[in-house]
Amino acid sequence: MLSIIIIDDENSALKSMQWEIANFCDDITILGSFSSALEAKKFLNENIVDCVFLDIEMPEMDGFQFLDSFKSRNFSVVITTAYDQYAIKAIKEKALDYLLKPIDSDDLKDCIEKIRQQKKEHSIHDRLEQTLETMIQKNQNQLKKISVSCDGKIIFLNQDDIVYCESDGNYCSIFLENKEKIFISQKLKFMEEKLQDMYFFRIHNSYLINLNKVKEFHKGDDYVVLSNNVKLPVSRNKKSNFLDQL
Repeated sequence: MLSIIIIDDENSALKSMQWEIANFCDDITILGSFSSALEAKKFLNENIVDCVFLDIEMPEMDGFQFLDSFKSRNFSVVITTAYDQYAIKAIKEKALDYLLKPIDSDDLKDCIEKIRQQKKEHSIHDRLEQTLETMIQKNQNQLKKISVSCDGKIIFLNQDDIVYCESDGNYCSIFLENKEKIFISQKLKFMEEKLQDMYFFRIHNSYLINLNKVKEFHKGDDYVVLSNNVKLPVSRNKKSNFLDQL
């Protein structure tokens, strides 16, 4: 089953796409139809979908501005437009497909198959990552590494190189000792679970820190200074457990 949303500022176009999918495509769930790109962005920050069918010419934010507003995308994109001059830019934005309005039913069917194939490839990638993660965990005492997926590749990180992780809604940033920043399309909870048997502690809803990187704790203002001189707040309800861990 594929899950999608449709974004188009014209209600007639939304209804037309809904009708096309309902009549010519099987096993598709439309999680939402949006005439506002801003409302669609809010929905995507809180939900996971397989693909976004996206119009280009919209008043408050055009389709390409909408895509640029995401630091990272965990969904496929199909451009739907009445104009063919956006094709090259769509390729640069790594759109999976490009459908010209009025949308031909055969073109839509081919597009859906492309989405299914991409989802299948991602599933294989995820299983590979899980297998590698299992191998790492079996040798954790020797390797002390974890794996994360970023920009179509699997990155292996030494836990000692991680200073802290920061939440960004459905995403997460990992800050390393060498000042490198890795952005992944996973929630902070994902990193917390990966590092739960190591010396990491969630001092705040937004921050997970390496306890070995703590330089200072300021009791009056309840914040820590880490090895990279970054200051992070410690929640009041986390303070006692945090001090016990130290």
